[in-house]
Amino acid sequence: MKRAVAAAISLMTGLAMLTGCSRAEVEETIQPLVADAIEESDSEAEAVKEEDESPLIPEIDTDIKIHAGSRIAVVSKCVKGEYWKMVKKGMEDAVKEINKAYGYKKDDQITMTFEGPDNEEDVETQINTIDAVIAENPDVLCISASDMDSCEAQLEAAKENGIPVIAFDSNVAEKKLVKAYRGTDNVQVGKMAAYQLGSALGKMGKVAVFSAQQKTKSVQDRVEGFMNNIGKYGDIEVVETIYSDQVDDMEASMKEVLEKYPTLDGVFCTNADITEMYLNLEKSDEHDAPALVGVDATTKQQEAIRNGEEIGCVSQQPYAMGYQTIWAAVETTAPKKSVVIEKNVLSNPAWIDADCLDDPDYSGYLYTE
Repeated sequence: MKRAVAAAISLMTGLAMLTGCSRAEVEETIQPLVADAIEESDSEAEAVKEEDESPLIPEIDTDIKIHAGSRIAVVSKCVKGEYWKMVKKGMEDAVKEINKAYGYKKDDQITMTFEGPDNEEDVETQINTIDAVIAENPDVLCISASDMDSCEAQLEAAKENGIPVIAFDSNVAEKKLVKAYRGTDNVQVGKMAAYQLGSALGKMGKVAVFSAQQKTKSVQDRVEGFMNNIGKYGDIEVVETIYSDQVDDMEASMKEVLEKYPTLDGVFCTNADITEMYLNLEKSDEHDAPALVGVDATTKQQEAIRNGEEIGCVSQQPYAMGYQTIWAAVETTAPKKSVVIEKNVLSNPAWIDADCLDDPDYSGYLYTE
């Protein structure tokens, strides 16, 4: 907040000198922008405060009589990439710490498998994996759905076989089929991206949205949050919204948009894969590159932020998400009515720019290889 106020004061002084207007006249013009910056900074600070008061890593309560030897099957949207590796690491650490806390050894230990496709858009492979996993009759199934509508039959089968389901990262359409959901507030991801991009553009200009698959609930929420909030800036126009599962070649489609709008002012990419694909594009030197806001602070995006290719990204805490998911899964093995499992736990995203990259307070939001 201090940086925003200082910048605004400097801007007021400069404008007064350049235009010959009185400081009071310039202040009257720019005051709404200052108020927006202060309000947003206060909101982000409050969100961090609330998250600090509610720890992301749940305490292991050994008074809960969980089922020894439980087998947890995780079917992820994808198994490759820094984000998913951090989710898996959080899950593995949760399993280790639960076994240690309960003193489980050998056959009494909680175990976990982690499977899924190599590509987030490979819905068919994910469905086949879920089918195979259910046939093995695990004690709990954890799923991050590539397509929010495609796995309903599998989740019905899990229910019929008495297998509780925990959704993580991306929920399913029929929420009655899952016991709980652990993920990020993805509407807030989109809202935060809209605010940061809108502010960088001076609340005017043309922007494009390059998105991951439309069938994924997390992506839908991000686009919804972005659109609803970018629309508050009357002089910003979203000229194109492209979904990767709606085109034959996402890279070619992004190039077409850049050629169609050579003076495009801004771009929002809704996940790590799309952001990195955009960063890898060869762009024209004839015009200034559009301001880029991405999602997920991967190693590549951190580098892009440092060198100025990307103004910043909205990031998640995948390790904590994985840990929360396993603890929720283990809780479902306790006797009915002996524990109350919170239905939805949404973690706050964070804005990552150059000022955050070396700040230890943001370490959980920065991904590593």
